[in-house]
Amino acid sequence: MRYEGNIYRPPSEAYSLIIQATIGCAHNECTFCSMFKDKQFRIRRIEDVLEDLDAARRSYRRVDKIFLADGDALVLKNKDLLRILEHIKSVFPECGRVGIYASPQDVLRKTPEELRELYENGLGIAYMGVESGSADILKAIKKGVTPEQMIEAGRKLEASGIKASVTFISGIGGKRLWQEHARETGRVITEMEPSYIGLLTLMVEPGTELYDDISSGAFELLSPEEVLAETYEMIRHINLKRVSVFRSNHASNYLSLKGDLPGDKDQLLARIEQAMADTGLLKDERFRML
Repeated sequence: MRYEGNIYRPPSEAYSLIIQATIGCAHNECTFCSMFKDKQFRIRRIEDVLEDLDAARRSYRRVDKIFLADGDALVLKNKDLLRILEHIKSVFPECGRVGIYASPQDVLRKTPEELRELYENGLGIAYMGVESGSADILKAIKKGVTPEQMIEAGRKLEASGIKASVTFISGIGGKRLWQEHARETGRVITEMEPSYIGLLTLMVEPGTELYDDISSGAFELLSPEEVLAETYEMIRHINLKRVSVFRSNHASNYLSLKGDLPGDKDQLLARIEQAMADTGLLKDERFRML
């Protein structure tokens, strides 16, 4: 197996076989992200991807999950993704799920029939970074799509059978837009109805545009207490009719939260209220990481 550069994967893919289908990220303009700045985006030769799968088969007796990296492997044409998925079925018959990073642009470019075809051939989950439900924030961080397009992409994945795992970032609007971020993110989640909701907390990396904005004073970071208030308002504005798994227990988070929405909404809010009253429950800044 051959890997180029740093490899990133969702926390839930910790024990998955990771295969690079693309190198880097096709968008690669987000102001807060440093993940793929050292890579020039390109699509790998499908034959090389298949060879890596064969090499993995020789190395591993059992592979239950496979994750297709890098940043947005869903950018591949369906015929190429299907070749990869069909090879996975042939070489790893025990594999129960294939996952992939997907930009909303990639999802919107696929027809419903194409997404359904991918699902029927083993693509079980797509991870999509939404970051915020606010149109102003999405524009500021250069996501390249609107909240309504985010909602459309998430619903399109779910309709195909592919589970949408969407992530948002606490604090991404700074002090000026935290209330809008909370309210509009709650609205987007409600309308999207994804299978999985992940909430990270902003951590700023040197070399990003957002880092420079903070250094110049153009962007003000939230305090841990303000992050709690924002998270409280966000959850308060989520009103789902179907069950979504909610997780805010990433290494970046000040407070670990997990439950199912809408069923555990009151318990999640109570947990935040408890931390507001006792800030000793919050993770020390020294122990936060990406």
